[in-house]
Amino acid sequence: MSASDDIARSVLDAARAAYAARGYLGTTLKGVAAAAGVAPDVLRRYYDDREALFVAAMRLPIDPSTSIAQLLAPGMDGLGDRLVRVTLRLLDDDQTREQLTQLMTAGAGAVSATSSLREFLDSAVVDRVAGALGVPDARLRVSLAMSYLIGVAASRYVLRMEPLASATEDQVVAMVGPAVQAALTTPIPMVAPESE
Repeated sequence: MSASDDIARSVLDAARAAYAARGYLGTTLKGVAAAAGVAPDVLRRYYDDREALFVAAMRLPIDPSTSIAQLLAPGMDGLGDRLVRVTLRLLDDDQTREQLTQLMTAGAGAVSATSSLREFLDSAVVDRVAGALGVPDARLRVSLAMSYLIGVAASRYVLRMEPLASATEDQVVAMVGPAVQAALTTPIPMVAPESE
């Protein structure tokens, strides 16, 4: 193993520990560099920003900065189907699925790890998609769509609920895509609070 590989491994180990202890938003490149025993400039040779470091530390096979742009490029029509399909393909990868399952079920550290994942999804996915929607309730819409995707992912890959677990990708997209699309594009009635 080369010195470069040793540095990368030390940085990723330090990043995972930092995300578990301080969450995604509480973790800085400077702090990870210090914990890994390298200068911040050395860390930046490997990872441009906090998002890239998180993607590498969690072994995610996608880079949200490019993936979300590609999902949004064709427009809003069919976005629900595309989001379901990319979620399924992401979780069909054994290593990614194992990493995320460990992250969600890590005992005492699970709360911090889940918080890190939530913060990452908020900044890397929800904010980007909400910005593309350009409507006042965009964050609520995207959060609802994400809840569908997370629920389907947990039921299919963690709980292995049948027949969802053995359904084909096309079947799941056909069933879930319209609900995700509706969450993103159907106006949400805002109910005024009842007066006392």
